[in-house]
Amino acid sequence: MHGAQHCVTMIYLSGLVAFLLLLTAEARVGNSSQLAFCSETEQCLLFDLICQTDKYEARHYGSVKWVSTEETSFFMEMAAMRAFRRLYEYITGANGSGKKIAMTAPVVVRMPDKRFWEMGVYTMSFLLPAEEQNNPPKPTDDKVFLHEMPETKVYVGSYGGWMTSMSDRNNANSLASVLNSADAKYKKGFHYAVGYNSPMTMFNRHNEVWFVAEDDPECSSSEELEFSPFS
Repeated sequence: MHGAQHCVTMIYLSGLVAFLLLLTAEARVGNSSQLAFCSETEQCLLFDLICQTDKYEARHYGSVKWVSTEETSFFMEMAAMRAFRRLYEYITGANGSGKKIAMTAPVVVRMPDKRFWEMGVYTMSFLLPAEEQNNPPKPTDDKVFLHEMPETKVYVGSYGGWMTSMSDRNNANSLASVLNSADAKYKKGFHYAVGYNSPMTMFNRHNEVWFVAEDDPECSSSEELEFSPFS
């Protein structure tokens, strides 16, 4: 009898742990009030702050689902206009369920490492809100696709103003220079341009540059912080 009760208890506890892990995973897309610089949508991508210096932060992001599209162009601006329109159509009903999906932040663009005069493939992604993370509707446009970004750690540089090819390149180069000086290991060949504001927002804009960390993040001029959920 005691063995049976122990078995039932273990099954219950296992189920409870799995449920709590599920809640934790879903909570990575959460209330925007938890991020001071993400205020224009109800939900934002949340993170754990690993460490920081006066030049950059290192963050941990849980695995989340995005809706994305690719566009080939010489410049981000040209690619972004077409890609944004395509993704906006998806969240306003161009999907298998014909449903409207809430806009979230940030909007992320995977930036190829290229010279200005070269063509490059830009991938723009909209973060799916928490209620769509488990079973998002399929896109009806074959140029739009769903994908899950795995758990990752990134180096982050923040800046204001407008996110353009030039401002992104300047800030990416600055962050790369700082990381190289710190002997921080990160993936080369691309980075992410990250925006939190509507094109209609004129002031107090917040943009970021992300490099994906290859090893445990390095913040040589600061002490590492304990993981602080929803920093």
